[in-house]
Amino acid sequence: MPATTAPATTARARASSTSSGAEAPTGTTHRGTAAPCPTRYLNARSGVSQGAAGSVYQVIDFTNISKSACTLYGYPGVSLAGGSPVRQIGPAATRSTITPPTLVTLAPGATGNALLRITNAGNYPEEQCHPTVAQYLQVYPPGQTTPIYVAYSSTACAGTVGILSVSTLQPGAGSAP
Repeated sequence: MPATTAPATTARARASSTSSGAEAPTGTTHRGTAAPCPTRYLNARSGVSQGAAGSVYQVIDFTNISKSACTLYGYPGVSLAGGSPVRQIGPAATRSTITPPTLVTLAPGATGNALLRITNAGNYPEEQCHPTVAQYLQVYPPGQTTPIYVAYSSTACAGTVGILSVSTLQPGAGSAP
């Protein structure tokens, strides 16, 4: 199912969670370079969405809402989630390695994006998939341990079937493939 038209939420699971280190490769961070973006500096929202042959391609935009530049490097962690309390449904997204990671610097108000592919849960046998309604994308910015919940309506697989894959972060607001 396509994304809902409801605005994205930025509720955090735990405001007191700590951040893990950046995933930047050795040699790409120079003295004076902006620090990694902690979750609290970011707003995530669903961007452009497009369906294609049994999948939906959903852009996830990350906007720096702080007053300082910060960096993102690598892949966000993404899963479908739902329920009360909100919990992850099914496996997290695998990494699409088509585009290599690059260090993305976000000035205040700037946006970066990742492309999420969601395979239709109906493509799999019910006994393997265990179709379940999801209300959110649970999104972990690269190198962070605190998620952002983005309103998103979809059917997830609560079983072992993985239906998600995500690209590396790129600069700018995303567009459909």
